[in-house]
Amino acid sequence: MARGPHRHTAAAPLALSRGALCFLAMAYLLIAGCVILDLTSGPQTTLAPVLAALPVLAGAHSRRARGPLAAGALAIGLVFALAAANHGVPALVHVASAITVLAVTFTSTGAVVLITGRERELARVRGVAEAAQSALLRPPPPRVGRLRVAVRYVAAEAEARIGGDLYEVVPTDYGVRVLLGDVRGKGLAAVETAADVLGAFRDAARTEPGLDAVAARLDGVLARRGGAEDFVTALLLTVPETDDAAVLVDCGHPAPLLWHDGTVTEVASEAPGPPLGLLGLTAGRYRPQTVPFHRDDLLLLFTDGVVEARDRRRRFYPLTERVREMPEQDPDALLDRVLADLRSWTGGGLDDDAALLALRRTR
Repeated sequence: MARGPHRHTAAAPLALSRGALCFLAMAYLLIAGCVILDLTSGPQTTLAPVLAALPVLAGAHSRRARGPLAAGALAIGLVFALAAANHGVPALVHVASAITVLAVTFTSTGAVVLITGRERELARVRGVAEAAQSALLRPPPPRVGRLRVAVRYVAAEAEARIGGDLYEVVPTDYGVRVLLGDVRGKGLAAVETAADVLGAFRDAARTEPGLDAVAARLDGVLARRGGAEDFVTALLLTVPETDDAAVLVDCGHPAPLLWHDGTVTEVASEAPGPPLGLLGLTAGRYRPQTVPFHRDDLLLLFTDGVVEARDRRRRFYPLTERVREMPEQDPDALLDRVLADLRSWTGGGLDDDAALLALRRTR
């Protein structure tokens, strides 16, 4: 589901995996062992140069400059202590060790400051991106007219805030109009395309009597952008207030699923059209079709990121078969169950953004 913007005022604490922590602990123990060995091996040898690793280790798990600075100060103190214990070692060796520790300390501190600044800048960019996405993909209310509505949006990567999927639910004089689409591409270019399509849909859905005319308006918006690679696969839906049916226009998108009397079926398109933005290449037009949609029926719309998700054996997620085994009839509960099952199928991650929109007609 689209999420609201988050404020980022400082860099987040650095999270280390258990394996990384183990390696860092082993490095600290190794340095401690070298200091002990130095003190017990006699005054003719020294292992003081090893202490230069201390500020490097501190910088590896710190996002504040004081971390490597404190470690460097400790390392300098240990260099002087070892110099006093190893009076048989030439003074130049101890001086070189101290200079090495200082140089590494300043380098590690500068790296920490630089990385922290870049992380803060990245956090601000992500915050702006998330705010832009939230402005574009406004979560619909749980009830629109006679429909109960639920939507979920999952980015392919946990760090992502911008994806290529879009949705909208608009009450109009012609009924509730719904759009679910998938923009070709990702990132800022996909957001720009999504913004154009959503803006056009919000206007056309309220002014065009026919759903095919709405689709043609959206296609024209993309065609005028001038990019042959700018296209959007989409499903457009009109649910009138009174009829026990819905009107569907398929623009090259995966077919939705319909729950009716406990049976789940795929609503195959009678005349699928090309993706939005490519109608001019076919010299055709979008054709609406009427599909049954009675009281207590539920329609599930989804993007290809759902059905193209793969498990470890590279098998596609069998959405239709899986949802037939799910008893949930509440739209929110159903989408939560589908997403949990999808994550279990893929092992947690997705290769593409995924959006699901469930509509249930109430009495």
